[in-house]
Amino acid sequence: MYPLKRNRRLRSNESIRNLVQETVITPNDFLVPLFVVEGKNTKEEIASMPNYYRFSLDLLEKEVKELWQLGLKSVLLFVKVPENLKDNKGTEALNPNGLMQRAIKTIKNAVPDILVMTDVALDPYSAYGHDGIVENGEILNDASAEVLAKMALSHAQAGANFVAPSDMMDGRILTMRQTLENESFYNTGIMSYSAKYASAFYGPFRDALDSAPVDAKDIPKDKKTYQMDPSNRTEAIKETQMDIDEGADIVMIKPGLCYLDIVRDLKNAFQVPIAVYQVSGEYAMIKAAAEKGWLDHDAVVLEQTMAIKRAGADIIASYFAKDVVKLIS
Repeated sequence: MYPLKRNRRLRSNESIRNLVQETVITPNDFLVPLFVVEGKNTKEEIASMPNYYRFSLDLLEKEVKELWQLGLKSVLLFVKVPENLKDNKGTEALNPNGLMQRAIKTIKNAVPDILVMTDVALDPYSAYGHDGIVENGEILNDASAEVLAKMALSHAQAGANFVAPSDMMDGRILTMRQTLENESFYNTGIMSYSAKYASAFYGPFRDALDSAPVDAKDIPKDKKTYQMDPSNRTEAIKETQMDIDEGADIVMIKPGLCYLDIVRDLKNAFQVPIAVYQVSGEYAMIKAAAEKGWLDHDAVVLEQTMAIKRAGADIIASYFAKDVVKLIS
């Protein structure tokens, strides 16, 4: 006897499939990472991230105007700091005329309504490539959090809508929130990298900003004392709860595809927007496999993006944002 219910009826043609589709991708889902460098008329392709670039400020202006026209309304800024400006205390991060501060102003002048989020971490400014101040072979937590809070304030003063601390120092969200409130930046949001794992997928990003830990005596060789152990699951809930209690408005999981169980855990546990970072290694793998002809680039990009949203992401930080928007349009 044939079944009364035939699930294939709802798959029989494209119109019915679209009608009952549970997860839909739109341009509003994306946060576009942008890399900024000093110079003029500079557009440098990142070797380990094909078709992704670092922009000087003049070309950054053109890029954000194009993003806006595509319907991409939110960006996440990172800067590549010249070596001569790096030290162990992130001094350049607090420069009101620094590259990040000028980038914020450039974008806001070009597209006033675009949402600007900024990376808050010391590794681009660190002579040692770490997210905090290094002393006697250790990463100082509280001293680093104080500098990060000042850095966030500097970004807010330049016009950032949200600051996005990616450092994983304990208590830095509370320090940051109090600093912003004390200076009357009540409406500056915080998107916390709450569950940032010590992942092997960050290599191309560190190439993009030259921010990998240096190989030197008395310098930690990796970031495992502050980023999370990839084997841990429930710890992500604890970390995220602390960040929310300290004043985070949005929480992020990083990386994406290997951590979709964490995305769903946090979506079920908390009633705040959940962001996911589809990181550089994930981008590079697809690009490399597609170049070899082993994968259908566009189909895989759409499938992975759908998987991240289906798992519970409200916001997707992705180097594929422009590609996806063009595909779905």
